[in-house]
Amino acid sequence: MTRKESHKEQEEIKETINIESPEQAADETAAIPAATTADMEAEIASRDAEIARLREEVMRRAAEFENFRKQKEREAAQSGVRMLENTVRDLLPLIDDLKRVIQHIPAELQAMAEAKPFIEGVELIRKNFMVLLENKGVKEIEAKGKLLDVNFHEAITQIDAPGAEPDTIVEEYQTGYTLGDRVIRHAKVIVAG
Repeated sequence: MTRKESHKEQEEIKETINIESPEQAADETAAIPAATTADMEAEIASRDAEIARLREEVMRRAAEFENFRKQKEREAAQSGVRMLENTVRDLLPLIDDLKRVIQHIPAELQAMAEAKPFIEGVELIRKNFMVLLENKGVKEIEAKGKLLDVNFHEAITQIDAPGAEPDTIVEEYQTGYTLGDRVIRHAKVIVAG
């Protein structure tokens, strides 16, 4: 190819591409960003609003989940306490029966050497039950000699008791129990009138 032909081709390429002068190109680029900047700022503002909305939604969902988790933990703990409470209530009649057996052993039977292991066995069973319950937080309600407290005692009758102040518990009919700070069963008592 000759030099003239090469030069001619370069001119044709320039005409096809239509390269403008640097002043014209700068004018056009300055015009484009002005229109696009407003659109971009609007788009950025729109995206920022969307991000803020989504961030708020995530925070709300996280708070809801945390509240849900805490509620389920409380419910599980309460369920465990209720289950323990119901189990203890079911065991109380058995403990009452063991206590009655020990209280009503005839004197002649207590004196017999052959009966002593059986009596001690019943006492040991009751003692072990009480240790088990105490380990779970169950305690007997003290009653005899105390003033009647309706939060812990249930008066089943009132009798004349010389030397006792009114509303003083003179006899315990059935032992009451607490589990922690909750009363599982009120003590059934007889009070002085």
